Amino acid sequence: MIDSPPDRSPLYARVESALAERIQLGALSPGDRLPSEDELADEFAISRTTVRSAIQSLIQRGLVEIRRGRGTFVTSPKIVQELTNLTGFVEDMEALGREATAELLDQRIVRADPAVARRLAIAQGTPVTRIRRIRLADGTPLSYDETFLPVHLGEKVVADDLETEPIFALLERKYDTPLVEAEYQLEAGVADSTIAAALRVSLGSPVFLIERTSYTTGGLPVDYERLHYRGDKIRFITRLARRGAVGSGS
Repeated sequence: MIDSPPDRSPLYARVESALAERIQLGALSPGDRLPSEDELADEFAISRTTVRSAIQSLIQRGLVEIRRGRGTFVTSPKIVQELTNLTGFVEDMEALGREATAELLDQRIVRADPAVARRLAIAQGTPVTRIRRIRLADGTPLSYDETFLPVHLGEKVVADDLETEPIFALLERKYDTPLVEAEYQLEAGVADSTIAAALRVSLGSPVFLIERTSYTTGGLPVDYERLHYRGDKIRFITRLARRGAVGSGS
């Protein structure tokens, strides 16, 4: 019989692995509270400092989260969303079997800053309608959205109930503005004070920033959005086709 080589990984990493295995096997389910630091220190015969290092690694992996004053809890699995079609938040969540809701923060006329002007192909300073909402999945804040529309469309859309009516559906079904394609730009970011408060996360928490410009018939841009998604709650995937000669080197 050949003896297995000794495990030379750091002690905290072994504790992290043991706890991660419990989560993966279902011994600890989403929403369950982890044992306290003292309990884990006793169980593994380690120091509380080592326990904290293991917990921090689990947090970085998105497996657990600290709820201030309550303890450390197993997180829910991340929502996995495909970026393959032009769809709105409600459509995305319904496809995943989630309940989509919204909280309207404000709606007003503002002057287009350089980024908004460029995306909507208008002059800087042109009045546009800005709509700010929190988008929730099963009651959990998932995205802080800023939507910019040309005023002639925005003044129509804001007359509707934007906590129950998706803007995409309003544009297409009520205001005869079909959305035929969109440009996406994705960027890693952190939550500032406004975003952190809206998403109920700590200041500096990771977020995905998606800038999406949607176009109607004739290539006219009619909807520009800045979507700030919680980095701990969602994962985006896509599938790309290879262009060029078959068999070319990597």
